[in-house]
Amino acid sequence: MFNRNVPKPRFLIGQSPEVTAKKFKQVLWEWRGVFITAPTVALLTIALRSLGVLQLLEWATLDLFFRWRPLEPTDSRIAIIAINELDIQRTRTWPISDQILAQLLETLKSHEPAAIGLDIYRDLPVEPGHEQLMEVFASTPNLIGIQKIIGDAYGDSVDPPTQLSELGQVGAADILLDSDGKVRRILLSLKDVNDKTVYSFPVKLALEYLKPQGIGFELLDRERYKLGLGKTSLVRLATNDGGYVGVDAGGIQILFNPRNHVCRNRLAQCHVFDTVSMTAVLENRIPPDFFRDRVVLIGSTAASLKDRFFTSYSNSYLTAPAGVEVHADAVTQLLSGALDGRRSIAVWSDPVEGFWILLWSGVGAILGWRFLRIRSKIMILALVSGGSIGGGFLVFLAGWWIPVVPPLLALISSAVAMVGYTAYIESENRQTVMNLLGQHVSQKIAQAVWNSRHELLKEGQILGQQMTATVLFTDLQGFTRITEQTDAQTLMLWLNEYMKAMSGIVLDHDGVVDKFIGDAIMAVFGVPIPRTRPDEIAGDAIAAVACAVAMGKKLRLLNQQWQAQGRPTVAMRVGISTGNVFAGSLGSRQRLNYTVLGDTVNIAARLESYDKTLDGGICRILIGEETYHYIQGQFPTQCIGSVQLKGREQPVNIYQVLT
Repeated sequence: MFNRNVPKPRFLIGQSPEVTAKKFKQVLWEWRGVFITAPTVALLTIALRSLGVLQLLEWATLDLFFRWRPLEPTDSRIAIIAINELDIQRTRTWPISDQILAQLLETLKSHEPAAIGLDIYRDLPVEPGHEQLMEVFASTPNLIGIQKIIGDAYGDSVDPPTQLSELGQVGAADILLDSDGKVRRILLSLKDVNDKTVYSFPVKLALEYLKPQGIGFELLDRERYKLGLGKTSLVRLATNDGGYVGVDAGGIQILFNPRNHVCRNRLAQCHVFDTVSMTAVLENRIPPDFFRDRVVLIGSTAASLKDRFFTSYSNSYLTAPAGVEVHADAVTQLLSGALDGRRSIAVWSDPVEGFWILLWSGVGAILGWRFLRIRSKIMILALVSGGSIGGGFLVFLAGWWIPVVPPLLALISSAVAMVGYTAYIESENRQTVMNLLGQHVSQKIAQAVWNSRHELLKEGQILGQQMTATVLFTDLQGFTRITEQTDAQTLMLWLNEYMKAMSGIVLDHDGVVDKFIGDAIMAVFGVPIPRTRPDEIAGDAIAAVACAVAMGKKLRLLNQQWQAQGRPTVAMRVGISTGNVFAGSLGSRQRLNYTVLGDTVNIAARLESYDKTLDGGICRILIGEETYHYIQGQFPTQCIGSVQLKGREQPVNIYQVLT
């Protein structure tokens, strides 16, 4: 009744759930720095962003992406009649009189444009020719005038031409500026003082052009205020969309998406649309079909009028487009979207942007944690940072403005934080090694321990390991008698001189001084780095015996000095055993000791204390059978026999090293 072929979960294959849970907890502990740093840095970055600290940098990145974008052809549906400096000089008047405007419009009408945009305020008559201009207004159904609804630092509100307003042929010419003075948003509509909805000037022109195709706005999503226009959709900009923080999102705004037609000459004015001067039109010096079926905008480009606006493409005031060119860019954005399917710039929701920042914060934390060399960290971090910018640009080409500066900041900050955390951990680990081993290991072993710290250390302790090592025990013969005959101060100086000399010999032979027990010394050879090859184990055994021989020679010299100084002389016993031990740190975090445990330690201690009547000269050295096996042929030895050591049931063969 049961399907026995159902595969077991992965954690049950070869190991119990308890083991899997333990390993999972171990991974969590090892990666705790990443799990803490990544979300913390991400939250701090999001907080900085929400306060507007990163807003200017995000705008600058957006401008950079616009300039990196491939060049696009000029929209042939748009043309501009520019009133330039020469036009003003020839007419010798500004504002241009109603008579000249009437003549210009009559001439233009004869070329059958699809829509005419008059980007010149005409709330008041400019004689002569006012009546004539009113007649032209009344007889030109595809003419759109302008009004300024919002009063700002650039001027008060301006009423529309009365006649065009009555005909519903007026659009708002208001241009939105960010706090750095650049145009990155355009209006679709806004409310006037009478709470009446007014389309913007570019929208009125675009809708006039699209009218024959039956294309107009349709509401696709009321909650998000998403509008459809032909082949494109337009989503209303919210207060904190994209890189904006607390922007005035009044009216219906969308992100400005002009074509990339960068002026190659940064020091000169250049036109991004087909442009002719007002004088050329009045004098009929243009091709007959130049304006046919086009949206034609009429406006000033004269530098003296200072009607210029910085955009993402502006390099200087001289290359900043005139207001009429900004409106033309907005018109072509709407027409290209409606007819060609050119995408508007979209943004992610706040939760998605937050996850994106968290993701890059995690990447930075991992980079700062996993790579050990600082140079590697810097190189990889630079590559990943460049990749994040490049990825943001590729997504921008697909029509999305996603956060670039916040993820980059989170990436670098997390990496730096993890480098600092790693340095702190390594400092603690180094201190742990020093506290545990201190003066009890040679420089060679200390360096080997530090190089293997990632395998040896965990939670401030050296991990317990089973390994093969050689243990050496020494003790002084007749020390009790000496303590009874020597005053305490002299005894301590004498014993310290002995211990210092003997521990130095242990270190010279790459041993570890495990502990001092009264007058006894315990040393270990082959820890804390595990030995795996027989030749390594043999080398430790040989080093231990050589150390004992050197101790005997040193003690002979010390005795000569002590005898001359009238201080006690002494002999020593040494026991050496090779075998399995369990090595690791014992104690609490406040007091840790590195030591070895096991039967091998007991054998070495019993060999040292075995039959104290057995003569061995100034330094008696007894070794176990395993040690003898590894040093055979290296030192002169003699077999003592198979003996029953204290605390052991089975007899062991012991040998004496002859010195």
